[in-house]
Amino acid sequence: MNEFELIDRFFSRPLPAGGIVMRGVGDDCALLDCGGRVLAMTTDLLLEGRHFLPDADPASLGHKALAVNLSDLAAAGASPRAFQLALALPRADETWLEAFCHGLFALADEQGCVLAGGDTTRAPRLASETTQVDGPLTICITALGDLPGAAVRTRAGARVGDDLWVSGTLGDARAALACRRGEFAGVPPADATSFAARMDRPQPRVALGIALRGLATAAIDVSDGLLGDLGHILKRSRVGAVVEWERLPRSGALRGLHVEQQRRFAMAGGDDYELLFTAPPAQRKAVEAAGFTSSTAVARIGRIVEAADRLRVVDGGGVELPTPWHPFDHFAE
Repeated sequence: MNEFELIDRFFSRPLPAGGIVMRGVGDDCALLDCGGRVLAMTTDLLLEGRHFLPDADPASLGHKALAVNLSDLAAAGASPRAFQLALALPRADETWLEAFCHGLFALADEQGCVLAGGDTTRAPRLASETTQVDGPLTICITALGDLPGAAVRTRAGARVGDDLWVSGTLGDARAALACRRGEFAGVPPADATSFAARMDRPQPRVALGIALRGLATAAIDVSDGLLGDLGHILKRSRVGAVVEWERLPRSGALRGLHVEQQRRFAMAGGDDYELLFTAPPAQRKAVEAAGFTSSTAVARIGRIVEAADRLRVVDGGGVELPTPWHPFDHFAE
């Protein structure tokens, strides 16, 4: 059972008719009707050893812990307002906490998002037959934002004929992980540094998400890889898609890798935190203007097709390319 099958089986429940919750499990944010305004709410948990390495820079970790939540708000088109922070700390390390808070609050202040509460505890010590070690650092943030009721956007609105767009560039964060794992050698130091910045300090596309209100028909943030996250839009919208490989935006550093690595990292790498969205062809100029006003590059990478045509990736000549990679799954063996 994969992560999303688990969620569907045990935690997806029908919403009560006439209730305050408009959208619940299965989208980037829960959406609550607050009478003319909609409250968007999202939670992300980061666990040492699963989502970050034990020697992760604490300032970058503080930034990323909030950024991944703000990325969900961006997908919903919400303006960030507040967040809550829960920490399970192995120990009270003042130097570490000062750096963590510096990264956290720098991004919070930039986005006008206020810390409104939370919880702090100590992680349990883990014992084996011969030793005891500190339990893993755990960071959980719940972020809140709002948007006009008429601007609600979910994963379920894509329509046949819509264009498929993505912001920024894809694959750099996965390349950073490959560098750290020693999966390949010979990457120029400047490229390795560029990759690491994308992995450690993702930039949530909040301004773009707001600018796309009324333009995008569906959206999701790319956290588990382009193809995997596109699959969520296709499932919820009951459509298919054609992705044009050569249109995928890639950094100069990523283009320096072998083409097969480029494809794997850009299409299935994850941790990009870019916005993937659909919009009618008639809105192309407006989408480009939204990218310009938000200082965010946007690229048209494909189109939405009938569900029977499924998800296909094609080259410049329209020939279908193999896509043997699986999206990130927390429960993969």
